[in-house]
Amino acid sequence: MEGQLKSGTTLTSESGSKYTVKQMLGAGGQGEVYSVESGNKPYALKWYYKNTATENQKEILDNLIQSGPPDDSFLWPQDMIFRAKGESFGYIMPLRPKNYRSIVDMMKRKAEPSFYCLCRAAYHLTRGYNALHGKGYSYRDISFGNVFFDPDTGDVLICDNDNVSYNGAKTGVYGTPRFMAPEIVTGKAKPSRNTDLFSLAVLLFYMFMLNHPLEGRREARIKCMDIHAMNMLYGTAPLFIFDPDNDDNRPLAGYQDNALIFWDLYPQQLRDLFTTSFTVGLTQANRRITEGKWMETFANLMSGIMPCPNCGCEVFYDTQKETNGVAHICWGCQKAVPVPPKIVIGKSAVLLLSNTKLYKHHIEGNYDMETVVGEVVQNPDNPKLWGIRNLSGDNWTYSKADGTQVPVPQGRSAAIVRDAKIDFGQLTGEFHGGA
Repeated sequence: MEGQLKSGTTLTSESGSKYTVKQMLGAGGQGEVYSVESGNKPYALKWYYKNTATENQKEILDNLIQSGPPDDSFLWPQDMIFRAKGESFGYIMPLRPKNYRSIVDMMKRKAEPSFYCLCRAAYHLTRGYNALHGKGYSYRDISFGNVFFDPDTGDVLICDNDNVSYNGAKTGVYGTPRFMAPEIVTGKAKPSRNTDLFSLAVLLFYMFMLNHPLEGRREARIKCMDIHAMNMLYGTAPLFIFDPDNDDNRPLAGYQDNALIFWDLYPQQLRDLFTTSFTVGLTQANRRITEGKWMETFANLMSGIMPCPNCGCEVFYDTQKETNGVAHICWGCQKAVPVPPKIVIGKSAVLLLSNTKLYKHHIEGNYDMETVVGEVVQNPDNPKLWGIRNLSGDNWTYSKADGTQVPVPQGRSAAIVRDAKIDFGQLTGEFHGGA
C-alpha cells in the first residue's frame, strides 16, 4: 500500500520530537494513517490530503492538543507535524493495540465478548463521551468506525477525534449515514451534544442487538436504498422496530433475526432506555437518554449477571421479573435460574456470587466501576456462611436484622443475612434473599 509518506522518512513535530515513518496502516476520506516510532515507542500519525489540510482543521487540532484528552479512552491528538510550506500536515496520536477490535467485527461475529464484557464496553464508551461532552465538545460522528474494544476485557478506545469541536463550531462533518439524528438528516439542526446522544443510542443498540433500531419491515420492503428511501427511514418518518404503539416496523423473521433473538435476552431497564431513545427521542432532542442514565444501567447490568447452574450461560437479573413473580429462564437451556442473594444499594442491585466485588460506584453513587471497595468472601470457620469484606479504607456499620449495630473496619467482613444492612457512609445497602 503506497501513500504520501515513504517508510523511513523522519519527521519533526511542532514540539521538536522526531518520528520515523514505519508503514501505512490505512486511508480514509481525509487522509492516511501511518505507524511511526519515536525513541523506540510506537505512535500513529494521521497525514491529511492537501485538500483536507485546511486552516480550520489546523485550528481544531491546535485546540484539541492544548486541551488534552477527556479521559484515557481517547486516542487523542498529541502533537502536530508540518513539512515544507504549502504541503500538508498531520498529527501524532497513540497507536491502537492489536488486541482491540472494531464494532464491525462484533456485528460479523468475528469478536464475541461475554455479556459482562459487552456491558463493560458500553459503560466505558458512554463514560468517555460523557467526559468529552463535559468539556463542552461534541463528537459529531459517533459510528461503527470510530470505536474499538478489547473483547476479553471490555476496555474501549475512541479514535478519529480530529473532528471533535465545541458545540456550535463550524465544521464540515455532520455524521455517518444511519447514525445521524433525524433533525440532521432533514437539515433542521447541526451537530451538538443532543445529536451525539442519538448517535450514541444507535451505536449502543447495534452493540446489544446487532441490528439498527429503525430497520425492520419498512427497510425490508425497500427495493432501492437511495437517498429518498434513507431520508424516509432515518429522517422524515423514522419508526422504532419495537415501538410499543406501532408495530408496522417490527423486525422481519428470516431477515432481521438478530433483533428478534437479542431483544428478549436483556432486562426491562435496558429495553426501556432504548424505547425512550427511539420513540420520544426521535423528535424531542432534549429528552434523549443522558450518558449518566446509560452508565447507571450498564453498571446495574454488570452487577446483575447470573451464571446458569445447568449450562453456564450468562443470564441477566431483571428486577421487574422478580417483582411480578416471573422466573428467570436461561436462554441457553430453557431451565429456571435461581436468583442468588443480593444487596440493594440505592438504585443498584448487586447479586452476591462467590466472585462478586463492590465498586465505588455502588457505595458512593458515582461512576467509578474500577476501584474495588468490597468483595464476597467465605467464612473460613464455616464454609456455609458468606460475607462482604471491607476493602474501602473507611469504616462501615453493620445492622443486624434485630437492629444491633456492629462496626466493620477495613479488612473485616459483614455477614450476608436477609434483612441485615450495611451503612457504607453515603449510601446504605440491604440484603435480600440468603439465610
